[in-house]
Amino acid sequence: MSSTTDTGPLPVIRRDQQPGSAVASTPVDVVCAPWEARYTRTVLGTDLLIVSLSALLGGWLGAGGGNGADLTLNGALLAAVAAALTLASLAVGRAWEPRVLGQGCEEFGRVFRAVAYSAVVLGLTGFAADVDAVRLWTFGVLPVACVTLLAARYGLRRGLHRHRELGTCMHHVLAVSTPESVAELVIRTHDARHLGWVVTGACTTDGRGFGDDQTIAGVPVVGDLEVLSSLVADRRYRVVAVSPSPGWSPRRLQRLAWDLEGSGTELVVDPGLMELAGPRLHARPVDGLPMLRLTEPSLHGLAQVIKNGIDRLGALVLLLALLPVLIGVAIAVKLDGGPAFFRQTRVGRGGSAFRMWKFRSMVVDAEQRRLALAAADEGAGPLFKLRHDPRVTRVGHWLRRYSMDELPQLLNVLTGSMSLVGPRPPLPEEVLTYSREEHRRLHVRPGLTGLWQVSGRSDLSWEESIRLDLRYVENWSLALDALILWKTAGAVLKGAGAY
Repeated sequence: MSSTTDTGPLPVIRRDQQPGSAVASTPVDVVCAPWEARYTRTVLGTDLLIVSLSALLGGWLGAGGGNGADLTLNGALLAAVAAALTLASLAVGRAWEPRVLGQGCEEFGRVFRAVAYSAVVLGLTGFAADVDAVRLWTFGVLPVACVTLLAARYGLRRGLHRHRELGTCMHHVLAVSTPESVAELVIRTHDARHLGWVVTGACTTDGRGFGDDQTIAGVPVVGDLEVLSSLVADRRYRVVAVSPSPGWSPRRLQRLAWDLEGSGTELVVDPGLMELAGPRLHARPVDGLPMLRLTEPSLHGLAQVIKNGIDRLGALVLLLALLPVLIGVAIAVKLDGGPAFFRQTRVGRGGSAFRMWKFRSMVVDAEQRRLALAAADEGAGPLFKLRHDPRVTRVGHWLRRYSMDELPQLLNVLTGSMSLVGPRPPLPEEVLTYSREEHRRLHVRPGLTGLWQVSGRSDLSWEESIRLDLRYVENWSLALDALILWKTAGAVLKGAGAY
């Protein structure tokens, strides 16, 4: 895949760049960007290769493997049927739809369901026809093929994300909303470039930005709602993102959807709700009127029982596996002067206090020295942070960079005061300043890692940290926990935002 888009690279916008930076002019006909067609062909070709090799492997194993036996006619037929069924399932399950390629969970879910469906159909058919050989395929070859397909998709997605970090292979977005909502979308797409969105045009009610300005956060305002149909007709935008705004009506949205039919442009609608997703949103039409039903966060029940079990078992396994490392770090901290461990009161679920364990990374009298450093505070909100804190010891610098100082918190997870995944555990004085919104962080147990850990850690602003923690509380699921744990390893190894 080319390292640049065929319409020219988009500008690289840093996370710390302020709104107002100019955005490159929008190229023509980005709906049919060649990079997207090439990426789709690459994914399709990779899947075909993996399924074909899996079929050959299954036929070889079924014929006796290393005993030198050749493929029998029945074995070759079964391999062909299994491969054809798997490819058909991927096609029917829209696993090659360009819209989902590179999008993570949805893409992986479609691949998994397609292979699982083919395995079930093959297994039931073999059972009905009394063909014993299908057991190898149902419980061996196809599961291995599924893992290989997912691994290949993940590798291709990582490559796509690297291109997007450089500002290439992006989808051009037309934002239709108020100037405030457009500015927020611009900032969020800049911060999440791996999603592949870059706002290159804005459409507001009166065709203006803030005041008489014709740009919003560096994005040109290309028109008002009256010319929206002509704006989307020239195929300059891959995505049209619509948010509630004055002058907007369901009838206008319906006409826009009609205008985009068959164009290849994707219509995305923001319902104007809080950050909710997944199983909490349910569409429920009332006499043809689409309504969204919001359910309460899933903070109790069987899923929470499973989470608690995973937390305790995971903490125990990690403690046993890392015991030599823990002993080595404890000795290093002790030799650096002072006790090896540091205990501090934190606030857990429901506002209950607990003692959190950490390896000591600062000098013994760090709390007494804090007042003298108050003027140099670089922390977000009520948090006290210094990028180059003189109280941090030599060993402590290394521990903090790779989050090794937090490993003793596995003891808190084992005893139930913390979880493997959750919001950052707050200090009591921090909780005293909480608003009603911020208090919702205490609806779940604090975590050893969380969205804040994999999204920048200390580099985040206070508002961003709270938003991420609330997003976790509102949308918690076991799948979200698994995703965060997966991303934590990379975040720790990079050491970004750790000080």
